[in-house]
Amino acid sequence: GAGADNDLYINQAVVFIEDAIQYRSINHRVDSKSLWLYRWYYSRTCQWILSLTITVILALAFIEEPSSLTITSDVRYRLPAWNPPCGLTESIELLCFLVFVVDVSVKSYLIGWKEFWKNKWLMAYILTLIVSLTDWIVSLSFFCKESVRVRRILRPFFLLQNSSMMKKTLKSINSTLPEMASVVLLLAVHLSLFTMFAMLLFARTKDNQQDKEWVVYFRNLPESLTSLLVLLTTANNPDVMIPAYSKNRAYSVFFILFTVLGNLFLMNLLTAIIYNQFRGYLLKSVQSSLFRRRLGIRAAFEVLSSLKETPASAQQSCVSVGALLQVLQKAEMDSRCKQAIMRSLKMCSCDQLSAAQFQKLFEELDKDAIKQHPPSPEYQSHFMQKVQFAFGHPYFGYLGNVVALANIISICVVLVMDADKQPSERDDFFLGAINCFFILYYLLEMLLKILAMGFKRYLSYPSNRFDGLLTVILLILEIATFAVYGFPHPGWRPEFMGLLSLWDMVRLVNMLIVFRFLRIIPNMKFMALVVTTLLDLVKNLRAFAGILVVVFYAFAITGIMLFKGAIVPLGNTSAANTTHDNGTVQCGTYEQLEYWPNNFDDFAEKNVISWCSAHFQAEVIYYLLYVLSVHLICRWAKIYFVAWWLISSVIWVNLFVALLLENFIHKWDRRCQRESLSDIEYQRTVELMFRDVLEEPTEEELMEKLHQHPHLQLCR
Repeated sequence: GAGADNDLYINQAVVFIEDAIQYRSINHRVDSKSLWLYRWYYSRTCQWILSLTITVILALAFIEEPSSLTITSDVRYRLPAWNPPCGLTESIELLCFLVFVVDVSVKSYLIGWKEFWKNKWLMAYILTLIVSLTDWIVSLSFFCKESVRVRRILRPFFLLQNSSMMKKTLKSINSTLPEMASVVLLLAVHLSLFTMFAMLLFARTKDNQQDKEWVVYFRNLPESLTSLLVLLTTANNPDVMIPAYSKNRAYSVFFILFTVLGNLFLMNLLTAIIYNQFRGYLLKSVQSSLFRRRLGIRAAFEVLSSLKETPASAQQSCVSVGALLQVLQKAEMDSRCKQAIMRSLKMCSCDQLSAAQFQKLFEELDKDAIKQHPPSPEYQSHFMQKVQFAFGHPYFGYLGNVVALANIISICVVLVMDADKQPSERDDFFLGAINCFFILYYLLEMLLKILAMGFKRYLSYPSNRFDGLLTVILLILEIATFAVYGFPHPGWRPEFMGLLSLWDMVRLVNMLIVFRFLRIIPNMKFMALVVTTLLDLVKNLRAFAGILVVVFYAFAITGIMLFKGAIVPLGNTSAANTTHDNGTVQCGTYEQLEYWPNNFDDFAEKNVISWCSAHFQAEVIYYLLYVLSVHLICRWAKIYFVAWWLISSVIWVNLFVALLLENFIHKWDRRCQRESLSDIEYQRTVELMFRDVLEEPTEEELMEKLHQHPHLQLCR
């Protein structure tokens, strides 16, 4: 009957509003059972289970063979790692795969058969599951002894497909690749030309003493390319130039020209192109998100306008305020937005809402989240009012910063004085006494601020929570120190007792005090601007971080399969090519620098190597060259490291710089438009960053898209 239809329309509107809030597509089934399943799937519990499953299957790489469960990764001292028995991690994998099967089944059902064939991500999801399950069966049939497991490389896909923002970011990166490829090609031409010049310039002669440049860096084409590629990152500068420069200073012109053209011009040009192109494609992506939000809200309006209680005499579509209130009561949305919409409805004198009014109500979703701090307590006593004024004044906070600075200086003085002393000669009385004094001051400061501001208002400030938490931890550590070692006195050097020695306890306290000094940041306007920009990036860069995890994971698994066991300690017969005489090794080599912990023998260590390689540190270059020239037969392995450097250091870092610049410029441009009051905090998202330059979709565009909905039949 009419009541059942009205309930269906209300539930459809609730789902469409929730889709708009989360920027989700509305192209899904809209019957009663499907709506229930849809809301259940996107509930916090279901999404938490799915996120936990993705985390678990990614974390398996740390305990699977080769396991990362060792204290050190140094091949000389590392004990045999515990490897789980066959079937343990495979059972966990199977449970994860079952969750993913349920996930893809529900998604496929909800969007319908026609939409499924248009969705490449879902088809790739199913293909990944089929390959992973096949590889899982093969693994069990070989009793977990196979060396290559394809499903490990495919695991990051589960993380990638679960995030719509990661998909958009990946699409933006993919669209940016043609422009980046032109600059990368120019870099390749630059590198090739200078490689040929170098091979001609530093060709072999009859005098071996004069051929050091040729012997070390330019013996053949692969070594010449490698040397100049590393020079492009400045990791081997000036080492690569020294042999030729010591022969003739004019040779420096070649290396300076190569560095200026490649590093200063082409690399920075690449950064500029990536910033410009990626910003444009990201803007398009955010524009599509805005269209989804407007479409979801308009879809909710259209279904609500189909309710039986809507006046038939109305010349245009309208929605009753009562129906909207029912939707707001059921919809999962931020309490701030819900309260703001309800306030607007109460202020509205009309009973019916037009499409424009309905859309305008939900513009509250597009506004910055503003956090108001609770009011301070109101004291009746004149004395307490004066106390509140004194200790709630900003100057009291400045005094606390001065005291914290004095504490830092005193710690530095003591550390300088005791730097060369043996532990038995060190007198911890002075440091213990000043720490006790400063911690008592911090406690008193915290209590007085709570008295002046009230407990709720005090906790509403992140800086106060940070300050208060460290003060409580410092107080607990100080009480524990006194309980175990007694009060400070001259010659205070008690014997070791408990879990930590006295010096360890004091060091821990001092580290926390130094960390506490960061409380000065909110009081410095421009430093606070930089820090808030970084914090906003941490909040809003989940898509970038996710893609970085995907790339790290895939390269780490590939590196383990290619290079596992390549690094062996001295004395092993497989390391016969290593040059060392009478137990000594050549200065500057892998062995002399003791880079033994840098290897490809487990997942955790490979990620550390990948992080260092992404920044092309000089030490990692030595390590890379050592692995390639001594331990690995195949010279084509250089492609792996160059590909990783291009993806992580060149492309991803520049993308990060692009969004960092966008975020910082946005905040910098608006710093004068807003009051820098401590009572107001603005929280921004990537969508809100571009809000000023986005175009609103037209009425015709929205209605055309709604009429193309595969499962929704509009009455009007």
